[in-house]
Amino acid sequence: MPIRWYGPADPTDPTYRHFNRVVNLTLHGMVFAAVNSGLWFLQEMRHPWSHLNVLTGLWLVGLAVHLTLVLKLRPQLDTDNPAT
Repeated sequence: MPIRWYGPADPTDPTYRHFNRVVNLTLHGMVFAAVNSGLWFLQEMRHPWSHLNVLTGLWLVGLAVHLTLVLKLRPQLDTDNPAT
């Protein structure tokens, strides 16, 4: 089932902005997995590339920073007015 936002797209809504960041993080993770698995496969099939582990490590650190920012910027729950 695809990820979907139900309702009007309001960029000023904190929940919508958080949802946008989560979707971008998901896409970042998918591109990381696809590109890196392809590069490692090509390295094993053709010839060694000595800097591939550095590229993968740096990209993984970037993905971890992206995850940290998404978690840090998530909207706080309104505890004064719980949904019933």
